[in-house]
Amino acid sequence: MKSIQCKLARTALGWGVVDLAKAAKVSTQTIVRLERGEELRDTTLTRIREVLENAGIEFIPENGGGVGVRFRDRTK
Repeated sequence: MKSIQCKLARTALGWGVVDLAKAAKVSTQTIVRLERGEELRDTTLTRIREVLENAGIEFIPENGGGVGVRFRDRTK
C-alpha cells in the first residue's frame, strides 16, 4: 500500500485520520506519517491495510496506469 492509497481509501470511506487510527489501533501520528510517505513497520502497515480491506476497499497495483483504490465487488 502506497501513502496515496491510504489517503484515497480513507477518503472513499468517509473516514478521518482519527477514525482510521482508532480502527487500526494505532496513533493518529502513525496515519499522518504513513500518508506523508514515511516508512512504517511491516506489521503496522499490514494492520492498517487489513482494516481498510475489511471495510470494503480493494487496492489496485500499479499496472501502467498508476496505483489506486476502489470498493471491492461485493458480489464475488
